[in-house]
Amino acid sequence: MKWIVLIAGALVLLVGLAALIGALLPRDHHATRKAHFRAKPEVIYALLDGPPDWRTGVKGFGELPARDGRQQWWEQDTHGQRVAFELVEDSPPTRRVVRIASQGLPFGGTWTFDISPAADGGADLRIHEDGEIHNVIFRFMARFFFGYTSSVEQFLHDLGAKFGEPAVIES
Repeated sequence: MKWIVLIAGALVLLVGLAALIGALLPRDHHATRKAHFRAKPEVIYALLDGPPDWRTGVKGFGELPARDGRQQWWEQDTHGQRVAFELVEDSPPTRRVVRIASQGLPFGGTWTFDISPAADGGADLRIHEDGEIHNVIFRFMARFFFGYTSSVEQFLHDLGAKFGEPAVIES
């Protein structure tokens, strides 16, 4: 019984310490990653504008009614959580800004996709994440375990796989 109490106390202490450290970390973060693809900007943009069925983390998706004239949709992740998104800016084929529209999540923010033509006929895709993490435990985990760029990097790897080429990711 004594060991159970000690182990439970240690776990409570660790969670409390993680929460304290998370509370001291900034809520907002900014991350940017870039990759080059052989596809033309129009092809990359069309893929970003279409169904996200090529992304490994998306297990379901669907359209939502427009809000304030903005296109909206939902995506379901591998844990079964549905997240609503809205298109904030749309400038084909060079720029697209998407914001998390769901309320009450432990995270939020925008992704800005900047697509620029490259000299070899392909294109560079730079993704800027301007994120916010509200939950202090999730903030701690993101900073010390997942990293702020892991979602952007996975997105670029999935895009490379869709095009049949490796995504060489740059800062």
